[in-house]
Amino acid sequence: MGSMPMPLARSGDSMPATKAGMVMAHPAPLPRGAPPVGSVLYKKFSLELKVVQHEILPGYVVHMMAYNGQVPAPTIRVNEGDWVWVDFTNASDEMHTIHWHGLILDYRHDGVPYVTQDPIMRGQTYSYVFQAKPYGTHFYHCHFGTSLHMQAGMYGAFIVERAADPIREKFPYTQDYVYVLSSIDPISVQEQMNAMFARMRQRDVLMKRGALDLRTQNRFADLKALVKAVAKGYVPPYLRSRTSPRLPEPTFFLMNGRAAPATEPIRVKEGEWTRIRFINAGNVWHSLHMHGHDFQHVCSDGSPLPAPVRGNTLILAPGKTEDIVLLADNPGFWAVHDHDVTRTVNNGVYPGGAVTHIEYEGFNGTYTPSISLDE
Repeated sequence: MGSMPMPLARSGDSMPATKAGMVMAHPAPLPRGAPPVGSVLYKKFSLELKVVQHEILPGYVVHMMAYNGQVPAPTIRVNEGDWVWVDFTNASDEMHTIHWHGLILDYRHDGVPYVTQDPIMRGQTYSYVFQAKPYGTHFYHCHFGTSLHMQAGMYGAFIVERAADPIREKFPYTQDYVYVLSSIDPISVQEQMNAMFARMRQRDVLMKRGALDLRTQNRFADLKALVKAVAKGYVPPYLRSRTSPRLPEPTFFLMNGRAAPATEPIRVKEGEWTRIRFINAGNVWHSLHMHGHDFQHVCSDGSPLPAPVRGNTLILAPGKTEDIVLLADNPGFWAVHDHDVTRTVNNGVYPGGAVTHIEYEGFNGTYTPSISLDE
């Protein structure tokens, strides 16, 4: 399990611990009905966050933030109703939380900084405890510095399965693919990460001087306190942008942490059903079009649709999860790509980005695909 987690607080505990003026993440009480600490009834997982070098294309490496050293983070699969215990260790120089997107849980384990918990500091291990529900495709991601941390790789799939799977009952799929879509502006990420490390060094200096307080952390008890501070001369960070004032402009569009032509193909067997779970962990819309096949759209945000919808193009908004099932009934090599062609480029060069393909096992065609990097 790695490092020992912070002990879970008793229900009456409320005061956060401090370290030289820095507020530390306060452990939340066990949710109502949870098994006792140390119980074998928990499905236990360990996640560690570090900054890594990640190759999104051959020869193109960027610094990203990775759970357990991988982008996207490990897929977690549990059964509906399981009690889940996740030990999260922050081994980076920034503060973090984990939000369990789409899961219904005790709000104290929802992972929103300064709303449900204090952020997890460098070197801390923090435990999230919840019951897995509802059924379906969900995901998890950092909710501290979200605009940077998600773009930099802090996301992973969280699948809640059910013994009597309502989708498999209608469509007896034998394969289950997960594709997490995201986008990245490497220049913006580099700028923001450099600024982040500079802020942490500054905080370390303030901590040593005993001068780190809520104001130097740009934190206030409420809006009234902020208004009062501004009236007394405090300059908020949104008036003195830490980096370039421009918004991130993604130049690479990723499927499971890689851009085409390095994306993973959908490998199928003729006559069999395949389930494909799409998760949009990025900040742009996608319009995924499938060649040579229609699919059945069966779930949205993890919830089974009242009736499957047949189609060949799937709209995927930021934060959404959409599940389809595919019958492999047309052997060949078939493209699956974002039909917004601004998402099918690598640093502005077409083709690339959010593109993969369907590949039939054992198929020998009269034309053999190759890779094109510029058209």
